[in-house]
Parts: sequence; structure tokens; C-alpha cells
Amino acid sequence: MNLNELNKKYAALMPRQRIEALYTDFSKILYTSSFGTTAVYLLHIFSKVHPGQTIHFLDTTYHFPETLKYKEELTGLLNLKVISLKGDEWRNKFTQQDKTWEKDPDLCCSVNKVEPLELIKPGYEVWVSGLMRSQNDHRKDLDVFIEKDGLLRFYPIIDQTEEDAESYIRLNNLPRHPLTSKEYHSVGCTHCTTQGRAREGRWINKSKSECGLHL
Repeated sequence: MNLNELNKKYAALMPRQRIEALYTDFSKILYTSSFGTTAVYLLHIFSKVHPGQTIHFLDTTYHFPETLKYKEELTGLLNLKVISLKGDEWRNKFTQQDKTWEKDPDLCCSVNKVEPLELIKPGYEVWVSGLMRSQNDHRKDLDVFIEKDGLLRFYPIIDQTEEDAESYIRLNNLPRHPLTSKEYHSVGCTHCTTQGRAREGRWINKSKSECGLHL
């Protein structure tokens, strides 16, 4: 199927049906999760549809302790197979010493998120991520599938909302990220995340709304 055919087919499906169809249409599937505030929504569906799916976690070394604890909790609860990816050790240490996130947050994201993922992407046909159109302007026009740099990107909950995610989490009695109770509604690295609705708390006072993985 070409891109238009894929989007036509999958647009008519609900998130779980899309994920079930994914394993019929593709075999080399890359799934990344930040274990953020809505991550359990998609992780739970995958754990039911395809329990053996590997989840790649980009360990920037700047995550909140609460995020790391939440990752361990969900790994055990959902019996997930999680692999952590880290950037080059020397370059990561440079960003720590240089406080690169203050001067050039795009470079910091590139070193600690984009580059380690680029190393493994060639081995896959499709990359799964939990983006939703409601999260920011960049995402509002995305389809279920897009193609970039020769790799299909699959967003099975792209047309869902934060309210849909919350409803699913409540219905299935799933644990929430610990920082949601402190008014963090999107959680990334400690230096670039503050409290705020949706993604309002990310990269405050910076001309940036994405880490670079999805641009």
C-alpha cells in the first residue's frame, strides 16, 4: 500500500484496531516512549495487542527521577520489554558541563535524543510514537502515517485528545505519571520542563516546541 492508501485504511480504525492492523502490514516495528504523562495509554494497548514489542526509551540522563520511577513501575505492571538508548558518552558529558540546554537546546536534543535514535532507525520499516494533534501546532495536521527520510512514522492515537487519554487511563485503572499531580501535563528533561497545560511547560522562553525527533 502507498501512503494515501495506508492513511485511508487506518483513519477509519480506532487506536487498538490500528495497532492490530500494523502487525499484519509490517514486521520491523520501532516503538519509542518517553514514559511521559499520556504514555501509559499507548503502552497499555500495545501490551495487550503485541506483548513482545520492544519499547525504546531515550535516556538523556536529564529525566526527572519521577519519570524513571514511573518507567520501572509500568515496565513491571505491563510486563514491558524496555531498552534504554543513550547518546555518545563524551558528547553527553559535554552537554552537562556546558549546560548546552541553556545556550543551544536544539544541539542538546540532537546529542541526547536524535543521534542515538538515528543509529538504530535503519533496521526498521515503521516508527511508532504517541503524538496527538491536540498537543501543539506542529502536530495538528499530521496523519496516522507520514513518511520522512525513508521511514514511515505511525501515530495510532494522533486523532485522540488528552481527555480521551485520561478517560482510557481511568477506565483501565492505570497509574498516572507522578508529576501530573503537581500540574505537569507534559514531561521531558528537567532543565526544559515546567508546570503547564498540555505542552505549555516545555522550553519556556525558547523558540522551540519539539525536541527534534518529530520535525
